Amino acid sequence: MDDNTKGPPRAVFECKCCGHCCHGVKTVSVSKKEQEGIAEFLGIGLEELKERFLVTEGGSTSMKVVDGHCIFYGKDGLCSIHPVKPFHCKRWPLHPSILADEAAWLAIKADCQGFREDATWDEAKRIVEEWMNES
Repeated sequence: MDDNTKGPPRAVFECKCCGHCCHGVKTVSVSKKEQEGIAEFLGIGLEELKERFLVTEGGSTSMKVVDGHCIFYGKDGLCSIHPVKPFHCKRWPLHPSILADEAAWLAIKADCQGFREDATWDEAKRIVEEWMNES
């Protein structure tokens, strides 16, 4: 299996860089360690990162949304912080919600063009379970 910092194994999923998962009214949460890594990558201080790029609501910090996309979604359709993007971004669309709910798996699979057409729920569950056991 691929290292979990590289994203989902290509046997089941290959990102098409369409930006669909970077679109929405909210983004993923960003841990303190991830915030520090993003700030370092951008060459700015943590406070500047928080002020310019992050939002905190209800005790959770996430990336701001601009024009319906994550603030780090580039005009080229790529993630401008790809080398240090949060774990939740790296693992998407193989999200833990699919473990107990095949309907969630089917909805995510239908919404994301990066899945291998014949990818199965059992394959996806195995990958998510392995990632969860590694963390």
